[in-house]
Amino acid sequence: MSDDPQVPGEYETAAQRRERISLQVRRWSEDAWVDARLPVLSDDAAVLIAAGHLDSATREILAERRRTGRTIPSIGGFDALRRLTDEHARLAGRAAELRPGPVQAVFTFRAAEVAKRLAHLRAALVLSATHYASGVRAIRRERRDGVHLEPDQREALFNALQRTPVPVTSGERPVDQVRNATLGAAAERVAALTESTPLAGVGRRAAEALAQGAAPEGERFADRYDTLLYLAGTLYDRIDGSSAWHSEHFLIQRAQLDLADELIQIAADTVALRGITAELAAAMQSTRGEGARAQITARQTALAPVWRQLVDRVAALARIGDLLSQAEDQLQAIAAVQRTMSLDSRIDDLIARSGNRELSAENTHHVGDQFGGVEELMGTYQSVLYGDILALTSRADPGRGRD
Repeated sequence: MSDDPQVPGEYETAAQRRERISLQVRRWSEDAWVDARLPVLSDDAAVLIAAGHLDSATREILAERRRTGRTIPSIGGFDALRRLTDEHARLAGRAAELRPGPVQAVFTFRAAEVAKRLAHLRAALVLSATHYASGVRAIRRERRDGVHLEPDQREALFNALQRTPVPVTSGERPVDQVRNATLGAAAERVAALTESTPLAGVGRRAAEALAQGAAPEGERFADRYDTLLYLAGTLYDRIDGSSAWHSEHFLIQRAQLDLADELIQIAADTVALRGITAELAAAMQSTRGEGARAQITARQTALAPVWRQLVDRVAALARIGDLLSQAEDQLQAIAAVQRTMSLDSRIDDLIARSGNRELSAENTHHVGDQFGGVEELMGTYQSVLYGDILALTSRADPGRGRD
């Protein structure tokens, strides 16, 4: 028998579960494609990811503001801010490519309209009198408490939030829209032409084949780095929003893992890796000497373990989220058992009136037996979760992600 414990509710060991989830996170990240619909990042997760773009001083202030309950202005979702930023870049770029004329004027006008919306959002986040101190005394007090964001720091935060990782649904990309529309129209035409003919069955099968050729549903990202950051953010939301995680059963585990700090560290390292990788790629394109190119290739190879470690850290968060989902199901079942036990007096009374007291006793014993295994079951979850947290925190260098 294997010494590796079996994961509660699953027909796999902890090692098998770890391998399965790690492979899935790695595949999603490398492909920049997640074959599932993902939730929108919360403002909290988006700000923590944005902190990875900022200097260490600003990150410390954001962390202190978070600990003391001070928030950042909400502007209707930072995923929308990223999409608006990308739209402005696309429109402005298109306008710059076109020759002067009516078409260019249209793109220029649309780019200007989007720029106005961005300026409004920037002012709402940077100049909010509700969230930031404005008087001299208030500013001094916030500086003393380590929670005051200077105007240039707020500007940097807004710029970082403009890079909030967001998926681009396949149907939203122009190339996929054209492809899906063409295949969809072809499928409808084939089905219509063969309907009411001896070839109706063949036509239906051909139409289905054409329809299946459309781009699959899922979430596509700009690159592997955005994919990894988005997964990390959604996993943060999933864990932090778990009732099981905040229950007394996992009090020790919550003390072992600072979720917000872990997400900031992952974001900081991912942003740094993307920047260095881009610089090396640019240097490779501009370099002609074999010696210099070999040196750049060596540095690129040296960075490979960094990417693997980041993927492993996000996979560890995924394992924790997966385990907590199982624990939540169990806790809900336990709550149902407790509600059943609270009805015992009424059940006994009803059964007594029917003259079947033996059934009442048997039912009570059965419910009691179910509830008796709660602590043992939660203990198993705690053991497996401890291994996941240990695997995550053992990789995190205390100085990681700090300037």
